[in-house]
Amino acid sequence: MMGIDLGTTNRKVGLYEENGRLVAKTSRPTLTEDSGEGYVVYRPEAMWNDIAAMIRELTDAHPDKPVSCIGITSMAESGLLVNRRTGEVQSPLLPWFETCSAPQADRIRKEGTPLELFQRTGLHLSFKHGLAKLLWLQDRDPAMLRDAVWLSVSGYVAYRLSGAMAFDPSLATRTFAYDMRQHAWDEPWIRGFGLDPAIFPDVLPSGATLGTVHPDLADRLGLSGGTKVAIGGHDHVCAALAVGAIEPGDVYVSMGTAETLVGTMAMQPLGQAEFETGLSYGYHVVPNCGFWMGGNASSGGAVEWIRRLLADEALAYEQIKELTAGINDGPGEAMFFPYLSGSGAPHPNSKTRAAFIGLEKSHGKAELLRAVLEGTAYQLEMIRQSAERVSAHPIRRMNAVGGGTQLGAWLQMKADIANSTLLVPPIEEATMLGAACAAALGGGHFGSAAEVRQALQSRGVKAYEPDAERHERYRQAYEELYVPMAAHLRSLRK
Repeated sequence: MMGIDLGTTNRKVGLYEENGRLVAKTSRPTLTEDSGEGYVVYRPEAMWNDIAAMIRELTDAHPDKPVSCIGITSMAESGLLVNRRTGEVQSPLLPWFETCSAPQADRIRKEGTPLELFQRTGLHLSFKHGLAKLLWLQDRDPAMLRDAVWLSVSGYVAYRLSGAMAFDPSLATRTFAYDMRQHAWDEPWIRGFGLDPAIFPDVLPSGATLGTVHPDLADRLGLSGGTKVAIGGHDHVCAALAVGAIEPGDVYVSMGTAETLVGTMAMQPLGQAEFETGLSYGYHVVPNCGFWMGGNASSGGAVEWIRRLLADEALAYEQIKELTAGINDGPGEAMFFPYLSGSGAPHPNSKTRAAFIGLEKSHGKAELLRAVLEGTAYQLEMIRQSAERVSAHPIRRMNAVGGGTQLGAWLQMKADIANSTLLVPPIEEATMLGAACAAALGGGHFGSAAEVRQALQSRGVKAYEPDAERHERYRQAYEELYVPMAAHLRSLRK
């Protein structure tokens, strides 16, 4: 299986065995280019050439590993326009974080109440979304939209490989033009903005085979003409498949600079309760399932921040492990609120700021570090509880990957606070692996998502089980101290 991960920082291509073992990978940085007109872009041809070169690098190095399928995952909202007949690029490739489309997002916002827009899309409107970017392109130069199709970055690379233009549901929902209620492009809504609904291509199930690698391309890339090509889907949701978070109530936790949570849930109508969680919702890459998503922008980032502050040179992870060796005994004396970049779900407020509460002059590095780890774990619990209430699925298992899993004491703390088992599978590059698995599932190599999980977990999983006594003490501290103080901090900056 081959996975392609088109990320904000790097683009990666990986070759995997069917049990998830990484055979080889290669990576190149994702570079933006200043347009000279006040916004940044990606260069689509340069991106494609890099992907093609990385595929060839892997197939040359492993000629004994024929590639049966390729799955592609990407940044959720980045996209561009291509000509529907020729495939020629007709617009800039706009990154998801490019803010040029903020005025267009304001225009969309006027078309309904926040709740109405959320029920339609599963999203809280942002300049990031594809519809806002399309309207910006329309305002800038309507000729760009003539005979054009809007593709995600995944869709663009899939087109270059196979010649097919498509979306999958998990990425379609990030456009703000896909109706979650109807499971289809919202044609009246799209026309209301002066757009032809045909600007959006067909939506096929995540991982569905779009076609095979174009014969003229196969030899150049070292692939077979029968190699299947699929859009795996939204990057975080693909990763959830890879770690085995495939049943309602399962949660994927990405413990990076930001901590992202993706929960699997049964599809259900979205209402006021879901809206108030501050989470976003969409279609999972697991067939017939939905997902909720939220996170803490300063989780691993808070750990990196305190690492730098506590020493002239950032504390090494071995030093952190020594300082945290005895912290799994219940709540500490000091408390930290991890809002270095504002608060996220379930109470988004970009103006909220971080704070330490309860420090004493006897406290040192160990206590400060412990408070940071504990505060981020409490914030995880706030998201977990909010999602559990509205999804109607008890969350008793969370699957974690990322740099933060190096700190066993932190994982144990999270398990104790949430009263949930934390599982750490032996997976490298979960996002890229998830894309490959989605393609293998959609292409019939696996019969079900459960078969994918069984294959990938055949190499074992490390489990952190909650302790009932510590959980009770953490629960009291969380409910009596953390929750009310977090609410107070949010109220200070509205």
